[in-house]
Amino acid sequence: MHPSHSFQSATLPLAHGTGAIPALGFGTLIADHVAARQAIKVALEVGFRLLDCAELYRTEDVAGHAMREVFESGTVRREDLFVTSKLWNSNHRSERVKPALEASLRRLQLDYLDSYLIHTPFAFQPGDDHNPRDEQGKPIYDSGVTLVETWQAMERLVDEGKCRSIGLSDITLEKVKEIVAAARIMPAMVQVECHPYLPEWELLDFCQQNGIVLLAFAPLGHGMEPKVTNDPVIKAIAERVHKTPAQVALAWAVQRGTAVLTTSTNPEHIRTNFEISSLPEDAMREIRDGITTNIRFNAVVETGVAGFVPRVG
Repeated sequence: MHPSHSFQSATLPLAHGTGAIPALGFGTLIADHVAARQAIKVALEVGFRLLDCAELYRTEDVAGHAMREVFESGTVRREDLFVTSKLWNSNHRSERVKPALEASLRRLQLDYLDSYLIHTPFAFQPGDDHNPRDEQGKPIYDSGVTLVETWQAMERLVDEGKCRSIGLSDITLEKVKEIVAAARIMPAMVQVECHPYLPEWELLDFCQQNGIVLLAFAPLGHGMEPKVTNDPVIKAIAERVHKTPAQVALAWAVQRGTAVLTTSTNPEHIRTNFEISSLPEDAMREIRDGITTNIRFNAVVETGVAGFVPRVG
């Protein structure tokens, strides 16, 4: 499963959904809502056609207004966009899944989602509190629902036309295998942290064998230390191919067959993140064989607590 055409127009076919997903996507996890709205508009004007949203980000309404503006200006049509959102942990019970999606659609001002993902495989205590905690400050999990039961509720959303595909997020290979084994409707995509310091080769191989798109978030390591963009291998390649280290890391992600999400409020960074091009094969080999650092920046796969999302309240 490799991207088609130039990276700017590259898409990955959905074996388990409708159409194809753009290889280059823009994430909407931006704390400042004024900056978020402007950044999303810039991203769409630059050419990004994949928007990644989530109930937890609290920016679905912001993304909805930004999309409405570009639709009304004629810059972009709804059918040209691929919009994802995510079911949060406190809505895993079957009866809460459809209302959660419908609330997301209202905030996004959309009639359907191109893909709806289970944000993490961890079920939290059901309710309006996104981060229910006990007296010790630990998450309150919900043992009354299984991941497979939540997946079955997600499948019904596809049956009803509420979303055109469904997927998983912040998940381990073992949990993906559990859903693939039980699914009536297969996951169209799996969204996970993925970058040269966490290449997830085994998960990528499994996804490609099963027609599942791997969608990489934090492809630059979320700017955390040690910085992916400061890696000597990445920097040397960037100098050689006359690109920025960020462009090299993003090109590596697309060229190996994943879709990728970037996020920025800086218009110039948004543009340069979109202006990537293929790397020589020797550069791809150098990144695979020459980088030995292995680090996960976000522990969400271990706890279900979203590591990059600011807590409110």
